[in-house]
Parts: sequence; structure tokens; C-alpha cells
Amino acid sequence: MSGHRVDVKVVMLGKESVGKTSLVERYVHHRFLQGPYQNTIGAAFVAKSMSVGGRNVTLGIWDTAGSERYEAMSRIYYRGAKAAIVCHDLTDSSSFQRVKFWVNELQNFEEHCQIYLCGTKSDLVESDRSQRQVDIHDVQDYADEIKAHVCETSSKSGQSVDELFQKVAEDYVNFNAFQVLTEAKGVDLNQKRDASFYSCCHH
Repeated sequence: MSGHRVDVKVVMLGKESVGKTSLVERYVHHRFLQGPYQNTIGAAFVAKSMSVGGRNVTLGIWDTAGSERYEAMSRIYYRGAKAAIVCHDLTDSSSFQRVKFWVNELQNFEEHCQIYLCGTKSDLVESDRSQRQVDIHDVQDYADEIKAHVCETSSKSGQSVDELFQKVAEDYVNFNAFQVLTEAKGVDLNQKRDASFYSCCHH
């Protein structure tokens, strides 16, 4: 099946100003734009391809608006998403509380979507530990509860950004290979999921 194309719909969710657009810019264009971004209205779409296990995988990434007034609109964009990167700013505790809203939305409307909890702006907390307002242990405990992957990233330095999106693609390919194999044997995947697809990335 070498060269077989797989398209993965990925949605970026999270409170406004947590750095969703910066993450996408760093991953797709390998750049970090200084200064404030103009807030996303609705959603922006970009696509990027990579090779995973001999397959050409294209991530279709929807960068959604974080403002509460666009919440209902965001449901349009995460319908059918195979993966959701739910972002929180490591220097803003309220942004992590907002993560729980988006996770609840996904669980209610897109229950088979894989969730990745992404802490942003790790460069700020590494340069000044007093700026950290979100405890990694609290995030990991919550991730364990909802079977999510955890990662801390910096769009400025590029820390763990490529690795995060690479994992999204690999998880999708591996999970679907697992799904095809087990469906052929008549196994109900809704009863059990393979926890190995949710391992935490290194810090």
C-alpha cells in the first residue's frame, strides 16, 4: 500500500490568544511572526503532507476562532475531525479551564475524535518559571481521564511543534490500520481503544 493517500481533518481549538495560529504558522511555514496576530474570524484552513510508514498523509488543519462569540460556528469546523489539538497557554490558568469546555463539546458532538492537549508558550515558562500558571501534573491527570495525548510546545523556538503534528498523523495511520485489522475479525472497536496511541511526548 506504499504511496496510499490518507487525509486527516485536524481542528485547532482553544481560548483566543493561546497561540493556535502561531502553532500552525510554525508547523506549516517554519516561521514565528512577532507582534500580535489579528484574531481569527471563523476559521482558516491550511494543508500539509508528510510520509508515514510509506503512506502520503495530508493533514487538513482548521485553525478556529477562540472568541466565545464564535463557539457555535466552530462546531461547523470540527464536524468530521479525526483529531483535535486543544490548546492552552501555560502562562494563563483560565485558558486551561477553557480546555474542558472544548473537550466536552468534542465528547458530545465528535466522540471518535482523538484529543491532544497542547500547552503553548513553553519558552516563556522555561525562561521564567514564575510565569507558569498551569501545572503539568494537573494536565496529565486530566489527559489520563479523557485518554488524551499531552505536549508542551513553543511556536517561537519550535519546540515539539513538528513532533506534535507528526504524532497526529502517525496515530491516525496506526489506529486505522488497527481498526481495519480488528474489524476484519469482527471486533467492536467502540468497546475498547488501544491506549498506546495516547502516550505522552517527552519534555
